[in-house]
Amino acid sequence: MFKLASKAIEIAGKHGADFGDIRIVEARTQTVAMKNGELGGLDDQTTLGYGVRVLYKGAWGFASGSVMTERGVADTALKAIAIAKASRLLMAVPVRLAPEPAYTDIWQTPFLKDPFLVPVEDKLAILSRADALMRKSKKVRVTSSEMNFFREHQWHMTTEGSRIEQVLLHSGASMTATAVENGQSQLRGYPCSHGGQTLSGGWEIIEAMNLEDHAQRVGEEAAALLSAPVCPAGTRDLIISGNQMALQIHESVGHASELDRVLGYEESYAGSSFATTEKLGKFRYGSPIVNIVADATLPGGLATAGYDDDGVKAQRWHIVKEGVLSGYMTNREFCGRIGQKRSWGCSRADGYSNIPITRICNLSLMPGSSSTAELVAGIKDGVMMENNVSWSIDQKRLNFQFGCEIGWLIKNGKKGRMVKNPTYQGITPEFWGSCDAIAGPAEWRLWGVANCGKGQPGQRAMMCHGSSPARFRKVKIGVHG
Repeated sequence: MFKLASKAIEIAGKHGADFGDIRIVEARTQTVAMKNGELGGLDDQTTLGYGVRVLYKGAWGFASGSVMTERGVADTALKAIAIAKASRLLMAVPVRLAPEPAYTDIWQTPFLKDPFLVPVEDKLAILSRADALMRKSKKVRVTSSEMNFFREHQWHMTTEGSRIEQVLLHSGASMTATAVENGQSQLRGYPCSHGGQTLSGGWEIIEAMNLEDHAQRVGEEAAALLSAPVCPAGTRDLIISGNQMALQIHESVGHASELDRVLGYEESYAGSSFATTEKLGKFRYGSPIVNIVADATLPGGLATAGYDDDGVKAQRWHIVKEGVLSGYMTNREFCGRIGQKRSWGCSRADGYSNIPITRICNLSLMPGSSSTAELVAGIKDGVMMENNVSWSIDQKRLNFQFGCEIGWLIKNGKKGRMVKNPTYQGITPEFWGSCDAIAGPAEWRLWGVANCGKGQPGQRAMMCHGSSPARFRKVKIGVHG
């Protein structure tokens, strides 16, 4: 593959490119699904191709192809150069890449068992048993479950001398039960919503979920929600579970800290950010106990790799440190705009046919020193919420509202009855500023986001958010649905 890649590098050099690279990507995805006790879907796909990126006199050009010959690679590289020359005619500010050493390396996701070697029949058998257990409650009318596996083999070569080979492996699963009665429906899922739980690793990720051990409870809770009272509206203290905290981190910190968005490059499509560059190192993003860390080296993280798609080595850094805005998600193109000499390595592309863009890295709320029991004990009147069902956040990443699958009332330090359709809302810095306790390392875990969308044309990226349950004071609570 590197022999093939060298043709693009040779052509970029001959045509006077400031920088050039090629990523050859072979990707395989497999989805196995059950719905209502029957096969819901079975898909297994492999793609192979390459993307060539060229920087010519400060302007980008990109082209991709899938003809795996030297002639095919050469034609694609020439197309990228032609696009860069045309782009230069409309260039407002020339691109200058931050320096990065050249690397020759091989990196692979650690795993115990290759999920692609596990027979499909075995996967379906687990899902079938889980599906049957969810449907033990007669009020459960719809059940769905699935497993997803992804492997990407990359060969990355640059005009600067890097030759990086990486193999990334991700495994995930989910199950949901929908109960219906008297014109209303309630949903309950495990391990989390919106595609379930996905982490980097092999079949051992699925085994650790113990789907069958949780399936009957999922169905029973969906049915119980039908007769539960609605969540009372008002201003109350709030405890958010780790799986809902993942989306809170993602939407109100992750996207808000992508430097291309901060600089306005996403504004016409996906919005911008309130966390503008003059606030770096000064702005009070949350309370002093709030530490939010980006980490491309995090074991199990979906954004964990040896290098990003700019060829930058994986790193760990603070986005929020002791409540203060302390960093951004950066790539080699934009990091210099804030005086940063080196990229944090957040440049990633969706497959071979897209140009790398700035993406959220693994981003986690660091654990505190409390326990969930202590969080509950410190509340006189509040609600605990778990598992997302809906979200809304404005174009500046400031005003938000999240709806959850389930809630529990807390009265005088004790967790009480179940409530349905709970929501909470807030303004990002005020909300994070109200965080007064976070559960400790024993309750901290990673939650995968496997379907984050961004860009024009749209690209998908995967990342993880680690958290333990956290407590927030005087939050506006409401009802959805």
